[in-house]
Amino acid sequence: MKATIVATLLTAACLAAASAMAAELPSANDAAIRAALASGRPTVADFGARTCIPCKKMAPILEELHRELKGRANVTFTDVRSAPGLAQSYRVQMIPTQIFFDANGKEVKRHMGFMDKQSILTELKAAGLK
Repeated sequence: MKATIVATLLTAACLAAASAMAAELPSANDAAIRAALASGRPTVADFGARTCIPCKKMAPILEELHRELKGRANVTFTDVRSAPGLAQSYRVQMIPTQIFFDANGKEVKRHMGFMDKQSILTELKAAGLK
């Protein structure tokens, strides 16, 4: 009986971990960011690292917003460790950095550090999210 319970709990933990990994936003490259900016929708481009503590705290928020705002706004994540040139081209000086763009692809706001869900939504609304 105990072995069955332990096996069930381990299986559930493995499935939860696999689900969390599958939901992780892929690191956006230059083409993905350019496509988001050309989409006619407001965009938040987050630059961070998978190993940075504030970035790890933001990951589930970004994933949730990516799902909730699909078709209305773009949410991208770029791992600066795997794309240092891209981070440099967007003048990222510290991580995490969130850059907000309006529907025309024009930068309208930049924030450095952790940002909660409501603050991101506020900035996306200021950038034109309806």
